[in-house]
Amino acid sequence: MTVTETTTSIRTEERQSFLGRVFGSPLTRLVGRRVLVAVPLLLAISILVFALLEAIPGDPARNQAGMDATEEEVEAVRRQMGLDRPAVERYLTWLVGFVTGDLGRSSVSGQSVSSLLATRVPVTVELVVLAFIVSLAIAIPVALLAARKPGGVFDRIVMVISMTLLAVPNYVMALLLVLVFAVVLRALPAIGYVPIEDGLLMNLRSVTLPVLALAVPLACFYARFLRGDLVEQLNSADYVETARAKGVSPWNVLWRHAFRNSSFGLLTLVGLNVGGLVGGTVIIEQIFAMPGLGVLMLQGVMSRDTAVVQICVFIFAAVAVLANLVVDVMYAVLDPRVRYGAR
Repeated sequence: MTVTETTTSIRTEERQSFLGRVFGSPLTRLVGRRVLVAVPLLLAISILVFALLEAIPGDPARNQAGMDATEEEVEAVRRQMGLDRPAVERYLTWLVGFVTGDLGRSSVSGQSVSSLLATRVPVTVELVVLAFIVSLAIAIPVALLAARKPGGVFDRIVMVISMTLLAVPNYVMALLLVLVFAVVLRALPAIGYVPIEDGLLMNLRSVTLPVLALAVPLACFYARFLRGDLVEQLNSADYVETARAKGVSPWNVLWRHAFRNSSFGLLTLVGLNVGGLVGGTVIIEQIFAMPGLGVLMLQGVMSRDTAVVQICVFIFAAVAVLANLVVDVMYAVLDPRVRYGAR
């Protein structure tokens, strides 16, 4: 065997060894199993949504043609919309189009669904991401300060405020924020959305109230959970007692030891709340006149725009499933026991 052949053989063995480590690792197998579960779940959700839309009373063709249209005109619109075909055929057509990137057209506006999503999805994504950032930025320091002295004045104030705000629905919270900051103080706009390209400051001012309406109840929930878990860790965990015995300062015990373990529970909550938070944007976007995905879906439901509603609900479901997949992967990355115990 020549030197060149030997070198090529060594490189091939190294490449195969690397691929074996990657695709044979416990983490990769864990991700693969979660993906295999997610695909049929999303398929079942799409079938369920399509069936529910079919069961809604009313005739989309009649709505599109107008109440004064003749039966011949309505029938022509029905053929144009494809409603004259069997439901199974229409669903399979949608599924093939989704896989190939053709999401169809809105039966109301005539625009392609892809172009509608291109303008609506960034608004909803911005609201959801900022709401998570704000909620965690509030919840984590508040929970740490409250857990520092359980039963103290600050802890009791936090518990009372969080319980009160948790009892307030997000749409009521939105109206209260509008009353205080837009009507009384005149500090922020009540409705409307300014794109980022028109100015970052104006954009942040336009989304502040809807983000707060989403983030405040979430922050209260996170703060209560994290505070309770931190107190439990501080009172019962052996590693906390060991750290105290070594002379570690109380704040270091709280932050570096107790919070590190409590963050696993918080991570789970964040993953579970993604779906609910995205769904909550439907109401908040409507109140603040935000041109997001939630408003698009609501308008589609009211007009029985099947193509729009189908993809909107699918996106909401996919985000929830993807969030739980990310949480599982982060668990496995942070804690090897999860990774190897999932074989």
